[in-house]
Amino acid sequence: MRRALAAIAGLAAMLAAGALPAVAHASPVLLISLDGLRPDDIAQARARGMTLPALTALSAEGAHAQGVVGVLPTLTYPSHTTLITGVAPGKHGISNNLTFDPEQKNQGGWYWYTSDVRVPTLWQAAHAAGLKTANVHWPVSVGAAGIDANLPQIWRTGTADDAKLLTALATPGLVARLEKTVGAPYPQGIDESVAGDRGRVAFAKALLAEKPGFTTVYMAGIDHIEHLNGPGSPEARRAIEETDALVGDLVRAARAAMPDVTVVLVSDHGFLPIDTDINLFRPFLDAGLITLGADGKVSDWQAMPWVAGGTAAIRLARPDDAALVEKVRGVLARMAADPAYRIDRILDRAAVAKAGGASEASFMIAMKPGAETGRDPAAAIATPSKYRGMHGYVPWDPAMRSTLIVAGPGIAAGRDLGIVDMRAIAPAIARRLGAALPDAEAPPAF
Repeated sequence: MRRALAAIAGLAAMLAAGALPAVAHASPVLLISLDGLRPDDIAQARARGMTLPALTALSAEGAHAQGVVGVLPTLTYPSHTTLITGVAPGKHGISNNLTFDPEQKNQGGWYWYTSDVRVPTLWQAAHAAGLKTANVHWPVSVGAAGIDANLPQIWRTGTADDAKLLTALATPGLVARLEKTVGAPYPQGIDESVAGDRGRVAFAKALLAEKPGFTTVYMAGIDHIEHLNGPGSPEARRAIEETDALVGDLVRAARAAMPDVTVVLVSDHGFLPIDTDINLFRPFLDAGLITLGADGKVSDWQAMPWVAGGTAAIRLARPDDAALVEKVRGVLARMAADPAYRIDRILDRAAVAKAGGASEASFMIAMKPGAETGRDPAAAIATPSKYRGMHGYVPWDPAMRSTLIVAGPGIAAGRDLGIVDMRAIAPAIARRLGAALPDAEAPPAF
């Protein structure tokens, strides 16, 4: 936090002194994220039986990436934090969707709070540049500094109390004011359906009418359906078409309010079909590295898988204990040699760090396509998966590539950006805003 504040102070000083480089075609920015949208779902929409007028038009009139190489792991929260900071999870600190909670004391808590982010965000950079900022449902946005109108993503139980929680955590008075304007209640955070997205888009349009300089909007419906029914399923194609209409509504609203707006459309990861849950906990239990109590919950642990769909970080209670490290290394080697565990590779601490993965991970297990990390320590090694689609696999798998389209003043129509590093998107947006991200790990993508 101290480093982040210092960086923002430095940025403010640079702005005051006119020390930032000249920015061509500076404009307001609308950043839209469609969770789980694969780039080929746009490029091959017609061949896949979809009609996507908004997305295909946006791609044709602006620049697009063939694919975006994401982060380790390719999960929603780590990816969205990279999209808003320009750095990998090992640096920004959001290395999973769920917090590490081996004894389940946090009751399934996610990384909702930006106080866990270790570097400055685009919201802070835009705010320091004198711009008004707005957010609708972006992951890891509770308590975010630099957002003037914030509707953060948060849920707990899905009951009426969640609406009270959101109202308490949003910008004071914002929910009530916008509900009056929209004429409908703000959707519950736990609602990941396309219908929930449609409700939140109505609130985003109301905010865009107020001409914010930087706006972030997140939609979860595509990802939700791809998990349940699989990527490429009829249900997933229908969700993409319905979401395309929402994108069209947002873009029209943004351009009506701010004709010079730059629209940046992204996704966070790709998708793979799956069929099997793999219980990675059993070997750790057998080796005495995890102890379960009479209630079946973890009562003690020395090494624990931190599951993430297609990968699992292995966290050690004592990461610098050489004997423990070697014991865990031996367990992992035996697992990797057993085809039943469907492990593609084991990354050691150095390899995880090189890939920008969790700084807390001593090892990482990467699963083969079709298998995901299960969550039940009492299950058999392999059981049929509840879901039909999953992500979280290593980012160098082409199936995990995500989407990038950018359209606005000075962006050449039809430009092919090739394969883009996800860390290069945030600094490019900062440049469009006339701001800067001093911690970004890659040069701007556009």
